[in-house]
Amino acid sequence: MIEDQDQASEYLVNEQKSISEQAGQRTIPKAIPILPLRNVVVFPGTLVPLAVGREGSRQLILEARPNQTVIGLFAQKDPEKEEVGFDDIYSFGTAALVLKVIRMPQGPMHVFVQALERIRILEPLTTTPYLRARVELVEVRVRRTKKLEALMMGIRRTANKVFELSPNIKEEASVIMENIDDPSSLADFVATNLNLSVAEKQALLEEPDAGKRLEMVSVALARQLELLELSQRIQGKVRQAIDKSQREFYLQAQLKAIQTELGHADAQTQEIKQISEAISRAKMPPHVEAEARRELDRLSKTPMASPEYGVIRTYLDWVCQLPWSVLIEEPIDLRKAARILDQDHYDLEKVKKRILEFLAVRKLNPRGKSPILCFVGPPGVGKTSLGRSIARAMGRRFVRISLGGIRDEADIRGHRRTYIGALPGRILQELRKCGSRNPVFMLDELDKIGLDFRGDPASALLEVLDPEQNSTFVDHYLDQPFDLSDVLFIGTANYTEPIPPALLDRMEVIELPGYTAIEKLRIARRYLIPRQLAENGLKASQLTIKDQAITRIIQDYTREPGVRNLERHIASICRNVAVRVARDGAYRATIDAKDLPRILGPARYQSEIALRAGIPGVATGLAYTPAGGELLFIESTSMPGKGKLQLTGQIGDVMKESAQAAYSIVRANAARYKIDPEIFSKTDFHIHVPAGAIPKDGPSAGVAILTSLVSLLTNKPVRPDVAMTGEITLRGLVLPVGGLKEKILAAKQAGIKTVILPQRNRKDVSEVPKEAPKGLEFVFARTVDQVLSKAIEQ
Repeated sequence: MIEDQDQASEYLVNEQKSISEQAGQRTIPKAIPILPLRNVVVFPGTLVPLAVGREGSRQLILEARPNQTVIGLFAQKDPEKEEVGFDDIYSFGTAALVLKVIRMPQGPMHVFVQALERIRILEPLTTTPYLRARVELVEVRVRRTKKLEALMMGIRRTANKVFELSPNIKEEASVIMENIDDPSSLADFVATNLNLSVAEKQALLEEPDAGKRLEMVSVALARQLELLELSQRIQGKVRQAIDKSQREFYLQAQLKAIQTELGHADAQTQEIKQISEAISRAKMPPHVEAEARRELDRLSKTPMASPEYGVIRTYLDWVCQLPWSVLIEEPIDLRKAARILDQDHYDLEKVKKRILEFLAVRKLNPRGKSPILCFVGPPGVGKTSLGRSIARAMGRRFVRISLGGIRDEADIRGHRRTYIGALPGRILQELRKCGSRNPVFMLDELDKIGLDFRGDPASALLEVLDPEQNSTFVDHYLDQPFDLSDVLFIGTANYTEPIPPALLDRMEVIELPGYTAIEKLRIARRYLIPRQLAENGLKASQLTIKDQAITRIIQDYTREPGVRNLERHIASICRNVAVRVARDGAYRATIDAKDLPRILGPARYQSEIALRAGIPGVATGLAYTPAGGELLFIESTSMPGKGKLQLTGQIGDVMKESAQAAYSIVRANAARYKIDPEIFSKTDFHIHVPAGAIPKDGPSAGVAILTSLVSLLTNKPVRPDVAMTGEITLRGLVLPVGGLKEKILAAKQAGIKTVILPQRNRKDVSEVPKEAPKGLEFVFARTVDQVLSKAIEQ
C-alpha cells in the first residue's frame, strides 16, 4: 500500500505539466455519474487524488474504466451528511477523467482523476446505486486585454511569494504556473493551491468570466500573503525572544560558576539568606512558615533576571513584614479611660457609658470576642475622634481607612498573585503599617461603599467583621489565614439605611445625636478655641471671643448638627487676628457679634419662617438627612383646571404617595373641613417642595402636605412658629416616624416654638438632649384633625 501511494505522488507531479494541454480535448458525455465530494472543490486542469468510502461512491469507481470513464465531481453543501441527494450538492462542478484506481485491503479506495471542464447539472437522472445526471458544459469567456495581462503578471508575482512562504506547497508549483498562459487555467491553478473555504472556491468555480475570476483570485492572494507575512514575523519574534532568554540563562550560569570558583557568594545567595532569617524572626504560624519556606525554595531556583523572581520576592517581603505575633496593649484602667473620654469629648454620656462597659468586659475577659461597634450620626459630632480616644484609653495603636467610594472587592481582600502589580487588601496593608496585630481599626464611612462589576466590598467585609470568622481571614494575595480576632473594629456612618442588612447585623449601633446650641457653645469654649489658638500661633491673652459672637456664628453661619463648620469659622477669626499680630507685634483683640460681618462676611442663614408666614398654603415640615435634621417647607397653590394634582421639587416615590394620600383625605372630608366639594372638579393643584436640586423622599412629610392643602382651600394661614412631622393614612391617622432627635434640634435652631409629633413618638422624646426641648411645646397627635386644629390659625 505504501508503494502505491509513493508512485501516485510521483505520478501527480510528473503529469501536472501536461494537464492544461489535455483538458478540453476530450468529449464530455451528456449523461455522467456524479461523485459527491466532502470539503473539496476540484478545478479544471488539475490532477487530484480522492479517497472514496461511501458505498454508492465505491460502486461508481468500481464500474469506472481508467482513461475512459468521465465522472462529475460536485462539492457537498453539508460535508457531515452521509446520504447525499441532488439537493445536497452544488449545481456547478467539474467533469473529470478517471485515471487510476487503487484498491486497499481495508478502508477507503483511492482514485486519481484528471479534471477537464466546468459543467452544470441540467437534469437529475438516477440516485441509486449512485447519482447520475444530464449535464452541460459551462462556456468560459476570455477577453485578452492589457489589463488582463497586467493582472496575470501581478498574480504570478504574488503567487510566487505565497508559494515560498507556504510550507505545504511544492517547489514545482511555481514552474508549472509560469508555463500556464491561459487566463482561465491560471486562475484555476492558483485557486487550487490557495487556502480558501469551500464556499469561496465554489464561487470561483461558478464564475465563467476568466477576468473576473482572476480579480477574485488576486484579492484572495493578497489576503493570504498578508497572513503568511504576519505569521512569519510573529515566529521570528518568538524565536528571537527564546534565543535571548537562553543566552541570558547561559551567561547567568557562567557568572555563578565563576563567583563560586573565586569564593564570592553571589547576590542571590545573600538575598536568600536574609529572607530566611526574616522568616524566622516573623514568628508566623507553622503552616504559614512552611508555605513561606516553600516559596523561598522556589526563589532560590529562579534566575534573578526572570520576572517570576520579583513576584516571589515581593510576596515573601509582605509575609515577613506582617505582625503575626506582635501585640501592643496596656493594662486597662477604667478611671484613666473615663478621664481620657471626658478630656476629648463633651457630653455624649450614653456613648461614653457604652465604651466604658466594653472596656470593663475586656479587662475581665481579655480573650473574649470583641463586639463590632458602629458609631452612627451626622458629620462633625466626633465619631472618628471617639475611635482615637478608645485607642488611647486602651494603649493600642489607631488605624483608620475611609471606605467612601470603594467599589472593588480587591480593596478589602487583595488581588490574586496572578495579576501584575498585585497587592494585599487595605486591611493587611494597614496592619503592616501600624506593626501590631491588635490595633483599634476604624472603618470610616460604611454607608458610602459602592457596588459595581468588580464586586461588592460590603460583602467582603462580612468575614472581616464577624467574630466567628475573622480568626481565619484569608486575603487573596497572601492566600494564608491571618487572625483578626484581636483587632477592635469600629465602624462609622452618617445613617444606616445604605448599609447592607447582613453587615449591619454584625455590628452594635451606637447613635451620636447632634449638639444643641448651648452644647456647641461649651464645646467651642472648652475644645475648639484653645485648639485653634495653638494652631494659629496665638496666645490666649491676644484673642477673646465673646459668647454672643459664638452664639451668632452657631445661629447665622453654621446650621449643622456637629461642630466642624463652627471650628472653621473660629479658625477664620484666629487667622484674621494673626495677621494683625504678625504685622503690628503687640495686639489684643476682643471679638463681639457686631465684628462677625467684617471678618466672616454676611450671615449665611436667615429665618425663612417670616418670609413664608401668613400665606395660606405654606406649611413647615421637619425632615431628616444624613447631615442632620432640617426644615422642609411645603407650598401648595391652585389654578383653574380639572382636578389634576402636580408634584414638583425632586421628590421620591414614597413622598409622592404621601401627597396623593393627603389629597385623597382632603377630598373625602371636604364638607368637614368646610371646603366646597365642587372645587376639586374645576381646579388643578400644584404641590411644590423648594430646593428642587436636592432629592427628597420619605413618608414623614404627610401631615405637612395635608396641612398645606387644607390651609390653601380654607384660605387660612398656618401658624409660622409651628413645625410638624408624621406619616398619614387614608383613615386620617398619624403614624410614627424616625430621626426625631435630629428633627427637634433643627426646629430648635430655626426658632420654632411648637412641634407637632405623632402620639406614638412620645417615648422617643426622652432620648433628645435635655436642653433641646427647653422653650419648645410638643403636641402629640393621633389624627390629622388634631394636627389641623393646632397648626392652622382659626
